[in-house]
Amino acid sequence: MSEAKRPGLLPVEQALERLLALAEAAPITEVERVALADAHGRVLAEPLVASLDLPPWPNSAMDGYALRIADWAGEPLAVTQRIFAGQAPQPLEPGTCARIFTGAPVPAGADVVEMQENAEVLDDGRVRFTEPLKVGQNIRPQGQETRVGETVLVTGTRLNSIKLGLCATLGVAQLQVVRRPRVAVLSTGDELIEPGQPLGPGQIYNSNRTLLIQWLKQVGCEVIDGGILPDNLEMTRERLGAFNGVDLILSTGGVSVGEADFLGHALREEGELALWKLAIKPGKPLTFGHFRGVPVIGLPGNPASTLVTFALLTRPYLLRRMGVQEVMPLRFSVPAGFVWRTAGERREYLRARIEDGRAVLYSNQSSGVLRSAAWAEGLVEVPQGRTLSEGESVNFIPLSEVLN
Repeated sequence: MSEAKRPGLLPVEQALERLLALAEAAPITEVERVALADAHGRVLAEPLVASLDLPPWPNSAMDGYALRIADWAGEPLAVTQRIFAGQAPQPLEPGTCARIFTGAPVPAGADVVEMQENAEVLDDGRVRFTEPLKVGQNIRPQGQETRVGETVLVTGTRLNSIKLGLCATLGVAQLQVVRRPRVAVLSTGDELIEPGQPLGPGQIYNSNRTLLIQWLKQVGCEVIDGGILPDNLEMTRERLGAFNGVDLILSTGGVSVGEADFLGHALREEGELALWKLAIKPGKPLTFGHFRGVPVIGLPGNPASTLVTFALLTRPYLLRRMGVQEVMPLRFSVPAGFVWRTAGERREYLRARIEDGRAVLYSNQSSGVLRSAAWAEGLVEVPQGRTLSEGESVNFIPLSEVLN
């Protein structure tokens, strides 16, 4: 029996579908109002509805001259006013034009703005226009961008710099957003110590803690640092039970098989185990369950496995709990700049970058090598049972799509 078809070894799509369904069954419903300046990365809890037209009045798209096209028969026109952005103009006098600057309101009666490059100022101050004119040219009409009552951003939108700028153009100073998810982070393993301490025999520094805490903050979570958990079933139970009021317990390591699978034992004894083992490489031993009603995700301990499973499974789960609908990263096809000769039984995600328009791989794709991801610009997706020749199309997921 192939590895991908063994009982309990879920395809990635099915695992993601289950995780998103579990997330939708436990949405974070508490909301809070925050200042515009503090809303970056937050999720809208209500739609943003325009309370004014944008622009609020017709305005000039150019530095030039505003006139009524019916007043122009090829003869020079007198300039009767100068209109700067931020000023309220007077109605245009018949048979005249107005000097106008970019962003300034178009005076009542004018129906065209001619750019200054197509205008000739005569010695007596009148202006001759040298090109044909068309009604409406170089005028931004009222409500071109938004109209009063229009939904500009929907509930569940993640707010970035551009969307916050859009909120500002509508005069919004505060936004109703979803409460940040509270996530407790644990690293398991007797071999782990924190950076800054001397290494003992058989010990390694805990990189997953730093990786996940910083990443969770980027996603918009409130993080509770649970430190390092020794390989001990009773201590695993105690530590899991100590996290009160959290929305998720996120653990790394201790989720493989056999006697060292303390997280799995704890979930089976005092909760439930909904997911265990995926047809993904790196990252097969991913666990999802509940401990005394609290959702728990156990990620594999190897750092590249942690990275891949958080990016493709945990991050979408957290975003969906916040009400975000578009949770999957952008992926696009690029030619392979490598040969892949071995058809694997799990879908593989290879650390890669784009060079000369092709995806090239880091030389060492071991799940224990985090340097491969630091070098990479994204992940190349290789379906199970597939070999690749150089130049064949592969899916490429930019890391910039998931690191926020």
